[in-house]
Amino acid sequence: MASASRQMQQLQLSDEQLGVWRAFLRAHSTMLRRIGRDLEEAELPPLAWYDVLAALRDAPDQHLRQVELADLVLLSHSGLSRLLDRIESKGLVERRSCPSDRRSFHVAITPGGLELLELMWPVYARGIAEDFLPALGDSLGEIGETLGAIGAQCDAAREAEAAEAEPASVG
Repeated sequence: MASASRQMQQLQLSDEQLGVWRAFLRAHSTMLRRIGRDLEEAELPPLAWYDVLAALRDAPDQHLRQVELADLVLLSHSGLSRLLDRIESKGLVERRSCPSDRRSFHVAITPGGLELLELMWPVYARGIAEDFLPALGDSLGEIGETLGAIGAQCDAAREAEAAEAEPASVG
């Protein structure tokens, strides 16, 4: 713990580096608010519903274990559970017992969930096409690679931290 504290004290970011970070956060937040507002104006559910439904649509056999779904949509398990309660109450997903683990559930998209995705996509796509893509200009591939590398680096760091936290197996 003391080592991590010392590392944080020694870490210095330039004004330019901090500015890029803040610009990224602002762009992300602004895009999500814009798309969320557009969905609301179209009398459609929030963007988080789209993320859940799309993850299920794209999954093998259109279902996932609830813990896998939480990881994909970047929600805590309790946050996803509350969200699924609302989505399930509208008949868009259904939870099923997991045959291999009775403590776990599979979440499956219903035909109604697939229909809702089709209604939501044009609104979502318009936000991406009108605000996000034009700002990238000719740098689409480069920015995509950079964002992918950031995600991979964060995943690797998380996995390394998890591995360090696991007790060493006794052999």
